[in-house]
This record gives sequence, C-alpha cells and structure tokens, in this order.
Amino acid sequence: MGKLHLYNTEIPLEALAHERAMLYQSYSPERKFNELLALIETARILNNGEPLKKPQGKGIIISKQK
Repeated sequence: MGKLHLYNTEIPLEALAHERAMLYQSYSPERKFNELLALIETARILNNGEPLKKPQGKGIIISKQK
C-alpha cells in the first residue's frame, strides 16, 4: 500500500500534480494494477464494506446523449 505524504501548503498544486504524475509513470504495469486494487479496497472499507456502485439488475440500458 502507498505512503501518506504531508505537503507544505506553500507548494503550488501544479508542482504536486507533476510529481505525482512522474511517480505514477515510473511504476510497472503490475504495480499500477496493485495500486488500483488497493484504492478500490480502501474505498470499499470507507463505505462500510459496500462497493461504491452496485448493479441495478436492469440489463443493458442504451440512452441518447443530451
């Protein structure tokens, strides 16, 4: 699982976004997949063990773009 980074509020958000993007690009595909699974698991835990989205049981729904 990842680490928690606490940043000084004086650092511009663009610099933080660039740093995160460069770090993510350096990951292997396997690590990216594992990070995604860890993020999904964290979201599920924070939602009292329920997934963020559930199937509605309506089958395939095709709708027009507005």
